[in-house]
Amino acid sequence: MLDETLLDDPDALARVDRRGLLRGAAEAGARVRTAARHAAEAGVAELNPEGRPRSILVAGPGSAAACVADIVTTLAGASAPVARLHATGVAAASGAYRWTLPGWAGSVDLLLITTTDGTEPGLALLAEQAYRRGVTVVAVAPHRSPLADAVGSTHGLVVPMAVAPHELSDEEAQEASPAALWALLTPLLALLDRVGLVAAPADTLQKVADRLDRTAERCGPAVATYGNPAKTLAAELADTLPLIWTEGPTAAPAGRRFAALLAELAGRPAFAAPLPEALATHRVLLAGDFAGGADPDDFFRDRVEEAQALHARVVLLRDRPTGGLTAAPAARELALGHDTTISELEPESPDATPDDPAADPDRAPDAAAPEAPRPAATEGAADLESLAELLAVTDFAAVYLALTSRPSRLNTT
Repeated sequence: MLDETLLDDPDALARVDRRGLLRGAAEAGARVRTAARHAAEAGVAELNPEGRPRSILVAGPGSAAACVADIVTTLAGASAPVARLHATGVAAASGAYRWTLPGWAGSVDLLLITTTDGTEPGLALLAEQAYRRGVTVVAVAPHRSPLADAVGSTHGLVVPMAVAPHELSDEEAQEASPAALWALLTPLLALLDRVGLVAAPADTLQKVADRLDRTAERCGPAVATYGNPAKTLAAELADTLPLIWTEGPTAAPAGRRFAALLAELAGRPAFAAPLPEALATHRVLLAGDFAGGADPDDFFRDRVEEAQALHARVVLLRDRPTGGLTAAPAARELALGHDTTISELEPESPDATPDDPAADPDRAPDAAAPEAPRPAATEGAADLESLAELLAVTDFAAVYLALTSRPSRLNTT
């Protein structure tokens, strides 16, 4: 149950936010700048790669590391295959997770390790295994952590994780902070730009930080719900089963991240799927027990003791459609045809004009006047900025839902 009185009470939100989640979401832009500086100080800009790696392997625990792998796959997947290494089990002696390199990994591959902790023995063992196999290792981890020492001793590159001063003595706050994603991701973007896999030079990272700052201003706790897209989305998702549908090159990882945060922070189940596949995979959810018209609310239900039945709500996250083709009209028709409400979120397009096809995502480019291709660097910067905005709004929404849901607040004591 959502406590709507909290949404427009910044002081009350601050009191229940014991883990500093709102502060972490607001600091995302600053974390990008600090992480970019750490990457430069670690020597990323001075690297002289001899060529692109054959493949990229990504390892690390937690939802932030999973999202890093997802984003790297989205941005660099067309240039080199990306594979996330999952923990294979728990060692009986130490109770720690283990990671193992695939049998084909060798000297032409790149291993990226990300962690907000740095004490995982399994990651240190992975770094040693990579050294023996000749795999290049780059790690983003807390400064002077056991993992940083292990990677440094095996001639790998370590970039200290950007940590806010108030998180230095609170490892739980570091891991829970929405800004942890950007602390881990930013140095890797700088590295992948250097090896020619992603267009993310210093000026692009600055634009990403600026976009995160602007979004934080729009979504902050002092902004009322009616003008705050994150608070509005949180209120719309109260007592619903979110079906997060995504369209566009960067919307998919943002949607999967949103679903993961809803479960991790707010304790809410959610399902994410890209369009047009979502039209088939989620059709039964719209027509079954979670349909908007199914199991109407019982007038005699005890509003205090008995929970309201969950109904599906579609959240449509959209970036620019690939090739001008869009499944959004079909998505709206399917949702509304099953009496299911739909929320839509898409990043700002500051360069779009009313006559520009990009100003109307549902309008395909005119065949007689095809859209002029953008330079790769410009397109890469636009993708990163769009991704940053979608992540920021949904991060804030997940935090608001976590803070204003009564059972969730009880679990944070």
